[in-house]
Amino acid sequence: MLYIVSTPIGNLGDITVRALDTLRSVDLVVSEDTRKTGHMLKHFEISKPQLSFFEGNEHKQLPKVMAVLESGQDVALVSNAGTPVVSDPGFILVRAALEAGIEVTAVPGPSALIMALVLSGLPAHSFTFRGFPPRKPGPRRRFIETDADSPHTLIYYEGPHRLLAFMQDALEVLGDRPAAVANDLTKKFEAVYRGNLSELKEKLEHEKLLGEFTVVIAGKE
Repeated sequence: MLYIVSTPIGNLGDITVRALDTLRSVDLVVSEDTRKTGHMLKHFEISKPQLSFFEGNEHKQLPKVMAVLESGQDVALVSNAGTPVVSDPGFILVRAALEAGIEVTAVPGPSALIMALVLSGLPAHSFTFRGFPPRKPGPRRRFIETDADSPHTLIYYEGPHRLLAFMQDALEVLGDRPAAVANDLTKKFEAVYRGNLSELKEKLEHEKLLGEFTVVIAGKE
């Protein structure tokens, strides 16, 4: 069986009992970064063989993982943080396992996009998750324009080096909408900034930007 196991997005105390039981029981842990997963496993005194599986080697590693699954062994798929496959590696593995008739299940747990949404103060009954925008300005603006008329709350991931550029593009394309920017969720310096896009951009211009950010923007009224 293939287990899609969610892991903490920062605070190790957020791991579930079922996730720990699963990681202890499987034959192999397929990890986005074996070093980061190794630290987590060591913290919980779990010793398991790992196989790296990230964006640059997915197709190369896929046959190896499938061979383990097809031999009847159990495999856990984990990402660096949160729920695998959601803006993280793993989709091709899940698809291949299903096509091969291998049972697949998920062990639910932390997700940065859901936590940021419920903390944003914006409508959470209907939302669109867009993941990471393109890096280049032109494609990024077109990416944002796709949902310019959507009434649903919009959620994006962005890194520290492009956050301000993304917010400027969002401001120009969507207008000065209510928004929230979340960073370091579940960690010691957890922060959620709320306000209009222009206010948030001005505030964040004076902050030291580290880690990944979740940006939540109100839909069109």
